[in-house]
Amino acid sequence: MPDRHDPLPGSVPSPSAAPPQRPTAPTPRRIVVISAGVGAGHDGAAAGLADRLTAHGFLVDRHDFLDLLPAPAGRLLRGTYRRLLTWAPTGYQRLYAATEHAARPGLVWRALLRSAERRTLRTLTPDTWAVVSTYPGASQVLGALRRRGLLTVPACTYLTDFSVHALWVAPGVDAHLAVHAIPALQAHARGAAGVTVAGPVTDPRFTPADGRRPAARARHGLPEHASLALLVAGSWGVGAVRRAAAEIRDAQVAVPVVVCGRNQALVEQLRRDGIEYAFGWVDDMPGLMHACDVLVQNAGGLTSLEAFAAGLPVASYRCIPGHGRTNAEALEEAGLAAWIRRPEDLGPVLGELLHGPRGRAQRTAGLALHRSGPGPVPAIAARFGRTPAPAAPLPTAGHPVGARSSRTWRGPGDAPSRTPRRAGDAPSSGTKVRRPGRRRLALAATVAVATFSLGVAAPLAYAYAEAPARFTAVAHYLDGDRR
Repeated sequence: MPDRHDPLPGSVPSPSAAPPQRPTAPTPRRIVVISAGVGAGHDGAAAGLADRLTAHGFLVDRHDFLDLLPAPAGRLLRGTYRRLLTWAPTGYQRLYAATEHAARPGLVWRALLRSAERRTLRTLTPDTWAVVSTYPGASQVLGALRRRGLLTVPACTYLTDFSVHALWVAPGVDAHLAVHAIPALQAHARGAAGVTVAGPVTDPRFTPADGRRPAARARHGLPEHASLALLVAGSWGVGAVRRAAAEIRDAQVAVPVVVCGRNQALVEQLRRDGIEYAFGWVDDMPGLMHACDVLVQNAGGLTSLEAFAAGLPVASYRCIPGHGRTNAEALEEAGLAAWIRRPEDLGPVLGELLHGPRGRAQRTAGLALHRSGPGPVPAIAARFGRTPAPAAPLPTAGHPVGARSSRTWRGPGDAPSRTPRRAGDAPSSGTKVRRPGRRRLALAATVAVATFSLGVAAPLAYAYAEAPARFTAVAHYLDGDRR
C-alpha cells in the first residue's frame, strides 16, 4: 500500500515535491602570472606561485614579460642586462644607483613599457580574475593600465627580492606581497599599496637534510666527510665566481662546490683553476643542498630562500652590483645571512656558520621564515574575499604592514576605471588609446632599448678603459655576432 505522501501512479509531481537541486560548484577563477626570463629567480617564483594557485583550485596562465615586448626589444633588454653584469659591473651599479630612488621610470623606460601594454591586455581572457607580477617591468605596465582604466581586474606584485628597488613599486597596483617584514617596510616607504608579508615560495623539495646527507653526497660524487660550501652565482653564472671559489678553497675551512648555471665556460675555467667540484646546470638542487653544509651566494635571490628552507646557513660574498648588494644588506639586517665584505673575514665567518652558534641561529631563522607568513595564495585569495580551497598535494612533496589603504578586491568590475572593461575585451570607443602599427611599435621599442644602451655608454667606456678586447666582444654581441 503506497504511503499517503507518495504521488499517485501516472500523476505529475508538484514542484514542491521535486528533488532538491545539487548546488553547482563555483566556477574556477583564472589568475594570470607574469614573470620574466631574466635569470631564473623571477620565473622560479612564478612557477612556485602557479603550482600553489593551481593546487588551491585556481586556473593559472603564465607569461614571460619579455615576450610581450616587440620582438627585438625583449632580446635586447635581456642581452644588455646580462652583458652589463658580466662585463661592466661598474656601469650597472651606477645605473642601479641612479634609478634606485626615482619617483617614476625614466622617459626611455616608459616608452619601452608602453610598447608592452596592448600585448599584455591580449593575454587576459574574459574570465581572468586577477594578474600577479613577479617582475618590476610587468608591474609598471599593469599599474599604468589600472590607473588609466584599461585593466579592470586587480593587479598584484609579488616582490621576489629582499630589497625593494623603486621600479618594483608601481602606482595603480592593488597589492604588494613581500617575503619578509624588511622588504614590506621598504615597499611601504616607497608608497606601495596593500603591502602584506606573505612569506616565501619555494619548491617543496627544499627541506632539511635530516639524515639524507651521506646519500646526497654519494649521488653527486662529493667527499664523504669534508665540510662543503655550496657557491652559487645564478642561472647565468655571473660575478667574481672564480675568485670566490679560490678564496674559499684557500681559507681551508670548507671545500668549495660551485654551481655555474648555464655558464659552461665558467665550469671549464674553474676546473683549470683546480676547483674539483664545479657543476653547470643542476636539476637536483634540493639534493645538492642536502649534501652541503653552508651556502655562499652573490645575489640574494631565490636560491637564498631555498637554502633557508633546506636549513643551510647563508653567507653573501663578492656580491654582484645593484640588487646583489642591497639584498645582502637586507638579509643581514634580518639576521638571515652574513654579509662578508672583506676577504680576510671569509674563513672566520664560514667557520662560525659551520660550527658555531651563529650558524645555528641562522638555520633557525631561515626555517622560521618559511612559517612566518600565510603564504601568497591565502594573501591573494583574501583580496577576493574568498577562502581558497584546501590545497591538493604538490608534486614531491598575510599581515598588513603599515600599508597605504587599499580597497578589497570584489571582482573584475571593482577597479578605479573611468571606462569599465572586461579582461580580454577591446578598448571601448570612448577610451583614448594609442594604436601604433606593429612596425612603428617595434621601432619605438628598439629605439628605447638603444637609448638605454647609450645611457650606460659612459660607464661602459670607463669600465673598459683598460680592457679593449672585452669591449670589442660586447660590441660584437650587441651587433648580433655570437661567436
